[in-house]
Amino acid sequence: MQRKSFDHVECPIARSLERVGEWWSILIIRDALHGLTRFDAFQKSLGIAPNMLTRRLNALVDAGLLQRRRYSERPPRDEYVLTDRGRDLRPVLLALMAWGNKHFAPEGASVLLAETSTGAVADPVLVDRKSGRPITETDYTLIPGPAAGERMRQRLASVSQGASSGQERARTQTPRRSRSAKESE
Repeated sequence: MQRKSFDHVECPIARSLERVGEWWSILIIRDALHGLTRFDAFQKSLGIAPNMLTRRLNALVDAGLLQRRRYSERPPRDEYVLTDRGRDLRPVLLALMAWGNKHFAPEGASVLLAETSTGAVADPVLVDRKSGRPITETDYTLIPGPAAGERMRQRLASVSQGASSGQERARTQTPRRSRSAKESE
């Protein structure tokens, strides 16, 4: 079965998945953010087959996330260095790491983000660059951008209406107490 391409889909999430949606790609970017640049180092870290690694590296170079640089002529050897576009994935991967630690690590977190100077563990959140305020579901919404087509505008309008009615219901309903809260009374 041939995979559908998201290249010409208007959704920015779908377009991003077109570039990094295959799991090896995200793991290669993760390792590149940790400083790996050479084919052998990626292969050792990931345990990936050489032909698959070659395909993924080529795809990441084609997407402009990695740059191929020759470091040896005999034998010909290349290294793969993150571009600005590739480095811009860092906050996305940190958010994915925090989400994975929260929801899929019953044994506890295996990797944490810590402040370099103090060692204090950080809890990454998405914030608005201009105001510095955390972006929450109740305070922010998606709106059509200047390039949005009619279909996208309709989709966002229906999502916005659904979110507004859901938020209104949440504000007007009396919160339910949990069973354990009732039992402790």
